[in-house]
Amino acid sequence: MDKKIEKKYNNWIVILSVAIPLVVALLFSVNLRKLGYDVKPLSFLPPIYATINGITAVILVWAVISIKNGKRKLHENLMKTAIALSVAFLAMYVAYHMTSNETKFGGVGIIRPIYFFILITHISLSIIIIPLVLVTYVRALSQRFDKHKKIARITFPIWLYVAVTGVIVYLLISPYYVL
Repeated sequence: MDKKIEKKYNNWIVILSVAIPLVVALLFSVNLRKLGYDVKPLSFLPPIYATINGITAVILVWAVISIKNGKRKLHENLMKTAIALSVAFLAMYVAYHMTSNETKFGGVGIIRPIYFFILITHISLSIIIIPLVLVTYVRALSQRFDKHKKIARITFPIWLYVAVTGVIVYLLISPYYVL
């Protein structure tokens, strides 16, 4: 319906899709404690942000059910909530890693390659999902629901996978956290 809205946001989608992973990678490599700052490790955050990932997964499924049942406003609100939760997750994830020592996965045997497969696909898809979510959201915002629906069919399963595997990664590595 309104291509002007899409055009208006296209540059922002590109900027954010590049900037967010770069900034996260940069901040992930910064450890305030190692730089001499007297900060306490935010060791309470991992179960919180894992829970946020789980809630996000539930909300994504709920949002799909809502739209299939014709509840557009509920769907819209759920999707806004899922985006807000993803932003909150990201902020907590970065804050944790900026104040805590690296956690090494200590699993052995078959669980080790399984963990790293899940971790690598989770991280890779978490980068890919950024522009997909933004494009999907902007297409809904511009009321181009035909195009929104088309890309949402790609965005949804990837975002759901990222949310669910975030919980799985936490559950697998949590026994190895050092306080």
